[in-house]
Amino acid sequence: MAKMLVAAALGATFGYLWYRVVGCSGGGCPLTSNPYISAGYGAFLGLLLAGGAR
Repeated sequence: MAKMLVAAALGATFGYLWYRVVGCSGGGCPLTSNPYISAGYGAFLGLLLAGGAR
């Protein structure tokens, strides 16, 4: 359980950083124009990489 929480937190952090560094400000990119969506996708990918979604 702790491994999944850490993976989700790291993924969310990476998703937010992706929004800050790469994200588009015009709103044309649905994934990177909103920090909450970017962090959510990052958390989901972190869980996938950690093997939490079986």
